[in-house]
Amino acid sequence: MGDVYRALADPTRRALLDALTATDGQTLFALCAALLERGLSPTRQAVSQHLTVLEEAGLVRVRREGRYKFHDLDTRPLREIARRWPVPEE
Repeated sequence: MGDVYRALADPTRRALLDALTATDGQTLFALCAALLERGLSPTRQAVSQHLTVLEEAGLVRVRREGRYKFHDLDTRPLREIARRWPVPEE
């Protein structure tokens, strides 16, 4: 569970999750472009390292097709947070 909090603590990683929420199955190149559109300009290597942290936390799944890796959002680790601190109905 600590990995999830650590992954969510970084604004670049949250921006990557936002980009994956908009479009699942993106390549590293597409995610770098999405971050540039959001006014962030990390290097490709930095984005790759952020994706590794998100993958280790279970928030991103990676699948390889040929020479490309595609990244998909996985929100299952967030269920524990919602169970622990439920959002009241409005």
